[in-house]
Amino acid sequence: MASAMRWVDPGPWLLPLWLFLQMVVGARAGFPCVPRVVGHKAMVCVCNATYCDTLDPVSLPPLGTFAKYESSQDGRRFELSQGAMRSRPTRAGLSYSYNPFVHYQTIKGFGGSHTDAAAINIMRLSPEAQDRLLRSYFSEEGIEYNLLRLPMACSDFSTHAYSYDDKCPNDYDLTCFSLAPEDTKLRIPLLHRIQALSKRPLSLVASPWTAPAWLRTNNLVMGKGRLKGAAGDRYHKTWASYFLRFLDEYAKKNITFWAITPQNEPVLSVYIAQKNFPTNQFTPEEQRDFIIQDLGPALAASSHKKVQLIIHDDQRVNLPYWAKVIIGNSSAAQYVSGVGIHWYLDSVIPPEPTLEATYLLYPDFFLLYTESCNGFRSWEPKVDLGSWERGNRYSRNILTNLNSFVTGWIDWNLALDTEGGPNFVQNYVDSPIIVDAFRDEFYKQPMFYHLGHFSKFIPEGSVRVALTSQCRIGICQLQSAGFLRPDGVAVVVVLNDGFCDIAFSISDDQVGYIEDTARAASIQTYVWQRSW
Repeated sequence: MASAMRWVDPGPWLLPLWLFLQMVVGARAGFPCVPRVVGHKAMVCVCNATYCDTLDPVSLPPLGTFAKYESSQDGRRFELSQGAMRSRPTRAGLSYSYNPFVHYQTIKGFGGSHTDAAAINIMRLSPEAQDRLLRSYFSEEGIEYNLLRLPMACSDFSTHAYSYDDKCPNDYDLTCFSLAPEDTKLRIPLLHRIQALSKRPLSLVASPWTAPAWLRTNNLVMGKGRLKGAAGDRYHKTWASYFLRFLDEYAKKNITFWAITPQNEPVLSVYIAQKNFPTNQFTPEEQRDFIIQDLGPALAASSHKKVQLIIHDDQRVNLPYWAKVIIGNSSAAQYVSGVGIHWYLDSVIPPEPTLEATYLLYPDFFLLYTESCNGFRSWEPKVDLGSWERGNRYSRNILTNLNSFVTGWIDWNLALDTEGGPNFVQNYVDSPIIVDAFRDEFYKQPMFYHLGHFSKFIPEGSVRVALTSQCRIGICQLQSAGFLRPDGVAVVVVLNDGFCDIAFSISDDQVGYIEDTARAASIQTYVWQRSW
């Protein structure tokens, strides 16, 4: 917001004065953040039943001017300013050239995951606070997520392991299949509220963690194991039918899905998951054969034939091999739309031999990041309130991947508690929103605002366009990406994760030059109209 003041929890009588001072200081895009200082250079924005910071709908500046939204470590949160385009550059240094006529991938969008843990934490708040949290993510006064991932039955972010058919062993006809209370009492009611709040079309993605115990080799609903038998047999046919029943039951609640994945982390969870972690192991060959003989034909012959099938749903280190095995097989490829990727091992291998190689091999199949979070490393804090660096990690990853042909990015849990749970295997992590149910308040972390610099301004259907840089050696520390929205509006996101301010310019041959300075430890989104 406009001020970088370090204010600790203004009380009820101070809040009107705080808001007045914020309005006097400068322009804003909605109601300001009420900050809470939680450590050295660490700050969260506090929301409760009576107040939460907001964003106005994006309003386009007049032709020949630009709008800038800035968030920074020193306390700005979507601070709005405007400036005039220059007819020619007035200074040397780092410069970007925006070219809307060179198109790359079409953007699907951005979002988070509606886990049991997220739903539990949201529902622990008062109804008014719940509403403010949901609006923060999905409404026009929030960051307008359009992607939402849901586990099919339990994930590790549940209070216990379960599937949708645990009561009847060897139930190959799925006569005992039923949604869990976590669906009917928590996730589905919240989904209906989210749908009512969102003006953008929501695309839901479903991923299974585990199958019923009687379908698994260890005869348990949790722990390392795989489906019994092989593709084409009654175990795999039943598992394919399980997907359809899930889609059927949600459709009865007026909830439809854009896509499904055959399995969450079919490779990684086998090697690092705890003893009781819910997972099904698949090799790429096994997933290929399951798609060819079971899941693909079952979907195609059902009322859910328009549901997209996303393979892999695991770390990019497995690419492009997984894509070659599955998409490289025409019998499987006919059922597949894209490749799902998680970020946890991104530091092991760069995007060029993985993401870009996969795109070049199979440009007609989208790449979508389906899960990411901070706090997953064993040596780091699970919840690190107010960490600006964790927001930086999100933006660095998103920009790198968007520039490597990725079409969208889905965060993990929408909301967690102050420990980073609940999670029945104690696999705690961080979240952009942390809920303190005892105080009936929630905290928007820097990660939330970093995500909003993409989700709010780059709607579905936008196209990444060429944004080339010219600079002297040693001053190219900024990360950036350019987009053209469906309404013809130009968008550029710029991240400065360094310690020094950096002056730069953006040229658009149609309208002129933006000259600005990216503050140290800041992210900014630039928006301007073009004359076509």
